[in-house]
Amino acid sequence: MIGHRGAAAVAPENTLAALEAAVAARADLVEFDVGADLTLAHSHRERPAERLDLDAALEFLREHEIGVHLDLKEVGVEREAIDAIDRHGLRGRAIVSTAWPRTVRRLAEIAPDVPRAIGYPRDRYGVARFGWPRTLTRVGAAALRAAMPARVPVLLRWAHADTLALHHALLSRAAVRASHALGAPVLGYTANEPELVERLTAMGVDAVVTDDPAMAMRVLLG
Repeated sequence: MIGHRGAAAVAPENTLAALEAAVAARADLVEFDVGADLTLAHSHRERPAERLDLDAALEFLREHEIGVHLDLKEVGVEREAIDAIDRHGLRGRAIVSTAWPRTVRRLAEIAPDVPRAIGYPRDRYGVARFGWPRTLTRVGAAALRAAMPARVPVLLRWAHADTLALHHALLSRAAVRASHALGAPVLGYTANEPELVERLTAMGVDAVVTDDPAMAMRVLLG
């Protein structure tokens, strides 16, 4: 189970308090966004609740038995992100994700041993904040979901990714099987209701990404 932006349901996202909440909930990994200036923030348009930089986040997390999941929101910070992971001795506990295929390809070049996830769809304009894909018709969402099993191999190979991060609205057993056939684990995001956690788990995802890791842990432990 992965705490999303720390634990965004119980503390301001991408803050030290959110990271602390994910640790307290015993998440397997804690995910957070990394911007162009290596500040934890979802996009350059927003003002973070606190200006927490990547080194400060990793300094805190390395003292705890938890994996770290960096989601790179900008192209061009690949080397800096890997260098920060190495400075804090976290290479064996880290995964890096992004929605930018060229960033994943760059990560494959400079740190092939670090797991790298391609995220889909690209949340360039923050659409996940209002419940993507609410603006789509029910038929449109179903069509995208039906198309995903065929798209998954293309996406993974094009990006040189070894992990898939897929929005829950596009997930299906077939999409999970397609990813697993290439040896790529699947991270299903963002599951904030018990029923959705259960549904993604039943599909066979390898990790559930959630804003409320304590809730998800209760569900997963039964």
